[in-house]
Amino acid sequence: MLLHYQVDTNTKQQTAYQYGDSRFWEMVPGLLVWGTLLFALGLSVLRPLWAIVFVVVFDLYWLIRVLYFSVFLWVSYRRYREATATLWGEKLRSLPRAAALHHLIFLPTVEEDVSILRKTLRALAASSFPAKRMIVVLAGEEKFQTEFRARADHMQREFGSRFAAVLATVHPRGLPGEIPGKGSNLHWVGLQMEQWLREHLPTVADEDLIVSAFDVDTVVHPEYFSYLSWLYATASRPERSSYQPVALYGNNIWTAPAPVRVAAFGTSFWLMGEMSRPERLWTFSSHSMPWKMVRDIRFWQKDIVSEDSRIFLQGFIHYHGDFRVTPMYLPVSMDAVSGASYTDSLRNLYKQLRRWAWGVEHLPVMVREFSRDRQMPFWKKIRSVFNHIEGMYTWATAPILIFVLGWLPLQLADPSEVLVQVSPTTLAIVMRAATAGILLTGVLAFRLLPPRPGTVPRRTWLFMGLQWLMLPVTFVVFGSLPAIDAQTRLMIGRYLGFNVTEKKALGARR
Repeated sequence: MLLHYQVDTNTKQQTAYQYGDSRFWEMVPGLLVWGTLLFALGLSVLRPLWAIVFVVVFDLYWLIRVLYFSVFLWVSYRRYREATATLWGEKLRSLPRAAALHHLIFLPTVEEDVSILRKTLRALAASSFPAKRMIVVLAGEEKFQTEFRARADHMQREFGSRFAAVLATVHPRGLPGEIPGKGSNLHWVGLQMEQWLREHLPTVADEDLIVSAFDVDTVVHPEYFSYLSWLYATASRPERSSYQPVALYGNNIWTAPAPVRVAAFGTSFWLMGEMSRPERLWTFSSHSMPWKMVRDIRFWQKDIVSEDSRIFLQGFIHYHGDFRVTPMYLPVSMDAVSGASYTDSLRNLYKQLRRWAWGVEHLPVMVREFSRDRQMPFWKKIRSVFNHIEGMYTWATAPILIFVLGWLPLQLADPSEVLVQVSPTTLAIVMRAATAGILLTGVLAFRLLPPRPGTVPRRTWLFMGLQWLMLPVTFVVFGSLPAIDAQTRLMIGRYLGFNVTEKKALGARR
């Protein structure tokens, strides 16, 4: 069934910030980053001894961060193990509240093959939660509508009887106030489903409907929707929370290039570390949220790139800070980025990470809306702005300061100085201590790996271990540089558009 209701596409949103509305706050992150890097470079040349002191202090600070991050990561992993060993579907049967819950799953798609759609829908149908209370919506784009309609028809014939409904929407091109991308597509889907639900499920209350906005290649854990329903049914004011699972990029991890694997695991570990500190947690990639909140904010903002995190900020602003993210310690598995060749894969990885780093675009929105809000607690405003600036700042600067500029003053300082002689030893001790955190991530990476496909050679296990030697280079090339790129673009007003992440099956890569 293809939906196409006549809807008002000029929906007003509280957070409808337009690029350029606050040039000062758009420039702040980039100025901080470039100011720090130029300061470190200038200090290394003009006052190398001062620079050495700065580097030692910074590395000690970063060591503390790595160690406490490792603690949070381990805590999250233990909770992950407990959650994956629990039969949530059975636990859910004891909750009367859960019997009224329904799930609405949005799957925005562009040119993905029917095999990807089938794999995603099979995982949804295999859920321990009753599939007859799940509504799946395939969301295509008008530019590719001929191919999309054929794929959607195929999926509706194959899976239509297994769910409450398998629906399809086609997002029109060129609607006013939009940029092409996932956010504008989801905005259109939300408007369409608002009408469909009013006609076909009028007895289901908004408070009993949970929305999951997934990347189209998302393969959910069989207990995902039961766990989500259990959290929703047992939480205090569940409609004031989004729900964030562990994002793993394991669908094709065995055939992805080594730098892609390291970056994929790094993303998952960063998210798991944040999940143990939910006061810092925002939504990311595939996640779930209350339909009531989505309607209250009038759907996804349609003119931005980082819609997955902006949707949380929209709720946080709308409810004057009374909105949170609840960690879900179950995985959703997606494809690691890939391309037609090894080089294409690395190029696409860089673009994907730059798009994620474009979340820096939230800062001017936060400052503008927080300054207008008299009901939001002041400490929530300060904490949110600080965490956002600090996170983006360290993302861009830390790897370069540690692995590149950190060693420059040692080459330029007078070798007879005592500080110059002892600093390499001090830095080496700090780096060895930080290696403990790297070792932990390597161990956890092996534990999170899906089974090795039979087509992948056994020797790939060796490369899975050796790939962590690439961590310093990966941190700089696919950590700092995309973040600097994104923040510099925002600073100079060259705003980033949405690029679709290419995901294809590859042969085995080292």
